[in-house]
Amino acid sequence: QVQLLESGGGLVQTGGSLTLSCAISGRTSSQYTVGWFRQGPGKEREFVATLFRGRTTYYSDSVKGRFTISRVNAKNTVNLQMNDLKADDTAYYYCAGDGRLILSSIWNHANYDDWGQGTQVTVSS
Repeated sequence: QVQLLESGGGLVQTGGSLTLSCAISGRTSSQYTVGWFRQGPGKEREFVATLFRGRTTYYSDSVKGRFTISRVNAKNTVNLQMNDLKADDTAYYYCAGDGRLILSSIWNHANYDDWGQGTQVTVSS
């Protein structure tokens, strides 16, 4: 059974940076995909970024160029580096994973089986 645990959320000013971490425990294959989703107040959960099968990164248009997803192999951790944060980035951020995703399904949170508890990111102006 795979467990995901997020950390690194907090309060930051507009234009600032934060790094979220997703610690992965349990057995995962080399095909395991890890993604980040977020849910703002009154909004649906939306795709942020994913590391598809440990190799290829994909981003939503709203964060492309500002956020970077990467894996720290020695720690079995996937980080989300967030720069130039905006008020619209305020949300609860979730780490999600799945070992059987195909590329066309990475955008939809319903296709991920494993989830962390989430961490709050608040960007103040």
